[in-house]
Amino acid sequence: MLISLLFTIDLKIMTNNRFILKVNCKDERGIVARITTPLYQWGCTLITLDQFTDLETERFFMRLTLEGEIDYDSLNQRLKPIFDQFEGDCSLIRYEQKMRLLILCSKPDHCLVDLLAKTKRDSLPVEITGVISNHDHLRQLVEWYGYPYHYLPVTEESKDSQEKQIAELFHSYKADIIILARYMQILSNKFCKQFEGKAINIHHSFLPSFKGAQPYKQAYNRGVKIIGATAHFVTGDLDEGPIIQQEIIRVNHTHSPKDLAHYGADVEAIALSKAVKYTAEHRVFINDNKTVVLK
Repeated sequence: MLISLLFTIDLKIMTNNRFILKVNCKDERGIVARITTPLYQWGCTLITLDQFTDLETERFFMRLTLEGEIDYDSLNQRLKPIFDQFEGDCSLIRYEQKMRLLILCSKPDHCLVDLLAKTKRDSLPVEITGVISNHDHLRQLVEWYGYPYHYLPVTEESKDSQEKQIAELFHSYKADIIILARYMQILSNKFCKQFEGKAINIHHSFLPSFKGAQPYKQAYNRGVKIIGATAHFVTGDLDEGPIIQQEIIRVNHTHSPKDLAHYGADVEAIALSKAVKYTAEHRVFINDNKTVVLK
């Protein structure tokens, strides 16, 4: 009898649907209650709830996970009149739905290798749709993992047409976000605007220090004792986009610029993969020139 009861309970849990509810809106009193009370009335169970109010921008951010026997379409339809009350963005996401990445890279492979390996072993809740590079060096690696590889060389004269090809591939793959895994090209303002909030870059310095080219050489010349890497959203202003994740490592006077680049490669991969993970788990909110990352 006890065994039968336990089986029934487990079966019920297994048939529940799980969702993520994401809110980014103007702050006002009672937002949490106006969302969670109906969820309770509809038989949903709240699993986690993280929230933050920015008193300066007067914005409210919330990430909520829940489960229930209700299906996605029905729940989304019921929530829509509630979402419409708030000034901002509110969305319901299927928990098991993986974010689709389109990766851009050049010759350096450490960030790309890290993303490929972590995706393969399910450490990242993502699907890689394909890889684009302005060099053909990493084709064998990418195709070994089973992903399509697109070699799109670029010159100053061909930049516009090459970026159009990237955009076309993004839409044909139905990708959600572009990841610049050490893509050593400056994107045009037009492209950055087109993919605002949908492109993440890894910069090999602890921004806002040492922007632009050769940041490790810049760090060496300043004799820094800490180097870092910064994952941030792409904007038209070089290395100025809202920061998602930063990592650091200690160095000293004995390290050459080559040493700094060698040690920094691991930090870059860690910072980027964490930024991808947080974004894919719908924990990241853009808040003017900053981000809110709910954990």
